[in-house]
Amino acid sequence: MSSLFEKQDSLNSPIETFMFDSVKNPLPVKQHWHYFAEFLYIVRGTAAVTCGDLSYSVTAGELIIIYPSAVHSIYSAGSEPLQFIGIKFDPVTFPNTSSYAPSVTAVFRYARANNMQIHFTREQVEALNCREIFSDCLKETEQFLYGMDIMLRANIYKTIFGIIRLWVDAGLDMNRCPVNSADIYGIENIAEYIDKRLEENIRVTDIAEKCHMSYSGFAAKFREQYGMSCKEYIERMRIFKSEEYLLFTDHDLTFISQQTGFSDCSHFIRTFRKYRGQTPKQFRMKSRLKD
Repeated sequence: MSSLFEKQDSLNSPIETFMFDSVKNPLPVKQHWHYFAEFLYIVRGTAAVTCGDLSYSVTAGELIIIYPSAVHSIYSAGSEPLQFIGIKFDPVTFPNTSSYAPSVTAVFRYARANNMQIHFTREQVEALNCREIFSDCLKETEQFLYGMDIMLRANIYKTIFGIIRLWVDAGLDMNRCPVNSADIYGIENIAEYIDKRLEENIRVTDIAEKCHMSYSGFAAKFREQYGMSCKEYIERMRIFKSEEYLLFTDHDLTFISQQTGFSDCSHFIRTFRKYRGQTPKQFRMKSRLKD
């Protein structure tokens, strides 16, 4: 089973736009994560999007945003072909214009910690002019027009701050949003290291050493970044990976537990039930009944 991590070329391609059509492209888009933020505007059909532990049914004319580093997948949720426009971008390359205001990265982290809305209704999307913005971004990329990068950034900034205004209206206090997140870079990139070693006996102390930090300092910074302990993050990532085996292979639970780093099959079953409220076997049977 391949890694859940999807590498993005932030240096050469900090912005990506694409049109996805299920008639031409296979579904599902399996669980994966990347350091880019991702905005999906549904043009046709209904998408079943999982993001972290939550699931969303996103219909034509609606928008969903995927935070950086969030594990997500996309399925079709109806008989009608699914079509959507996607915009991926590295939020690190979208700094705020003033030193006293939080960066886009900091805002996303703050909004995520406060469980802000990521699935937006057709009415909200129309107010954000997403149909025009996403179509324009796709056109800029496909035709490689003069000033493309500036136009793409202008449209993405417009969408980001339109969303932030919706969050503010919903009660997000931007005065409490941290302006900087010092020393967080190493924590962000350690997620890739963890992802590649999920089948191993990963120790948090070893991971802290990789970041050249004390255990307590690493634990505090990791929780600040991800909203959970490093141990819980590892458990959750192992569950995500085990779901791929349960959905797309016929391997038994003992094999899956070994491949995803659990100490034994019983540990795997207990942890899976803890996060999913059902056993791995029940999860596999329910998923196949849907098919």
